[in-house]
Amino acid sequence: MLYIGVDLGTSAVKLLLMQTDGTIKKIVSKEYPLSFPKTGWSEQNPADWWNACVAGIQELVAEADKSQVAGISFGGQMHGLVALDKHDEVIRPAILWNDGRTTEETEYLNETVGREKLSQYTANIAFAGFTAPKLLWMKKHEPELFAKIDKIMLPKDYIAYRLSGVHCTDVSDASGMLLMDVKNKCWSKEMMEICGIKEQQLAHIYESYEAVGTLLPETAQLLGLPQSVIVAAGAGDNAAAAVGTGTVGDGSCNLSLGTSGTVFIASDQFAVDSHNALHAFAHADGHYHLMGCMLSAASCNKWWMEDILETKDFAAQQEGITKLGENHVYFLPYLMGERSPHNDPKARGTFIGMTMDTTRADMTQAVLEGVAFALRDSFEVAKLLGIQIERTKICGGGAKSPLWKKMIANILNIKVDTLASEEGPALGGAMLAAVANGEYESVAQAAEAIVKVTDTVEPQAELAALYEKRYQTFREIYPKLKETFQEMA
Repeated sequence: MLYIGVDLGTSAVKLLLMQTDGTIKKIVSKEYPLSFPKTGWSEQNPADWWNACVAGIQELVAEADKSQVAGISFGGQMHGLVALDKHDEVIRPAILWNDGRTTEETEYLNETVGREKLSQYTANIAFAGFTAPKLLWMKKHEPELFAKIDKIMLPKDYIAYRLSGVHCTDVSDASGMLLMDVKNKCWSKEMMEICGIKEQQLAHIYESYEAVGTLLPETAQLLGLPQSVIVAAGAGDNAAAAVGTGTVGDGSCNLSLGTSGTVFIASDQFAVDSHNALHAFAHADGHYHLMGCMLSAASCNKWWMEDILETKDFAAQQEGITKLGENHVYFLPYLMGERSPHNDPKARGTFIGMTMDTTRADMTQAVLEGVAFALRDSFEVAKLLGIQIERTKICGGGAKSPLWKKMIANILNIKVDTLASEEGPALGGAMLAAVANGEYESVAQAAEAIVKVTDTVEPQAELAALYEKRYQTFREIYPKLKETFQEMA
C-alpha cells in the first residue's frame, strides 16, 4: 500500500509518497506566500495551504496506482492560530508560530497568572509563539472577530479538516497551544477560562497515529483518490520529525543541527522540570517528550564562515582543527538570544578566552564547540529528571560535518547515529498514516522497520574527559554575563 506524508511548513508544503516498507516513491514541494502586515507580525492565508496541498497531492499521485493509496497524515508548523466561524469559514489570516505581536499577553500569562500556575495547568510556561497568547491578543485587539470564533484550529489540523470534515487535533501539536493539560492529554479548564473560550470551540484531541476519518466524497473526487483513504491525526513538526528519525521509546533522542538546534528526548513517563527550561509535550508515539530549542545552531557556523571569514568552504576551515578538547577559547552561541534552557532573548553571542596566540582555527573550533556545549545544557536538565540517554540520532545541515559530530559525541559523551533518510516530518506523517491503517501495530514498530542507521560516532573516554572539564567552564560563563547582557540590550 501507499501512504502520503504532508509536512506543512512555513514557506512550503512538502509531500511524500511512501510504500509500506518505507521506500520513498516521490517527493513534491509547493510554496506559498508569507505575509508580514506589521513589524514583528507573521501571517498566512489557510486557503493557500489547502490549494498547495491539493496541487501537491495531485502531482504526487499522478503516476501512482491511486487504488493503492491507503492513508494520509501530517507534520506541521506548530502554535499557529486558525480561527473558523460557525460556517467553518476562516475569520482572519492565520497568526503563525514566529509572530511576535503577543509580548504583552505573554508577560500577562507568565507574570500575572504566574509561571507556577501555567506549569500546573499545562506543564509549560508562555512563549510569544504559543496559541493561547494569540487568543488573548485577538480578544483584546479584534473583539468583533474573537466573538465570531466557533472553532480554534492549528495549521495542519485545518488541512485534516478540509480532507475529512472532522475538527481534530493531536496530542503533540495541542501541547504547544498552552491550552492543553499535557499530563492528562485533555483541554485545561483553567486555561480555557483565562482565554475566554469554551471547550466546544476546541477540536477533539486524538493520539497522533489514530484515524480521524476518511476522505470526504468531494475531496476524494478532487484528488482522484479512493474515498476509503484514512486520514490520521498527525503531529506537530518536531514530533513528526522524531517519528521520521525513529526517536520513539523511553530515552530515545534526536538532535536537529539546523538553523536552530533542537534536542528531542522521548520518555515513557510524563516529566517536567521545576524551571520549565524544556518544553514538556506529548509525543506522537502515545507517550511524552521533552524538547529544548536553541535559537542559533548551524546558523552560528554559517555566520562565522560566510559573514566573518567570508568563505563558503566550511570543510576547508575545519581541516586546521586538530587539538580537540584543548581549546581555551569559548563561544556563547546566543546570536539571536536563547530559549532553552535560559529563556533569555537578551543573551548575546560571545567569544571569551582569546590570547595573542589565538588562531582562526581556535575560534572556528570554539564556534562548533559552543553549539555542542549549549546542546548539552538541555541534556543536563533531562538528566536531573532521571532520564538516561545513551545515544542520539542527528540530523540537519550541521550533521554533514564529521568533525562536528565527533565533538558532539564527546561533549555529550553519548553515541551519535546518522540516518539513511532525512525526510523529517513528511516521512513521520506517512509512518503515522501507516500505523493508523494497521500496517504496523505501533509507532515504535514502524520506526524499527523503516528507520535505518548508516553510521555511528562513539565517544572516546580520554577526549570525553577533556571536554567534561571544558563544559564545566562553559556553563559558568553565561550566569556571570547575564546581568551585562541585560544592561547592553
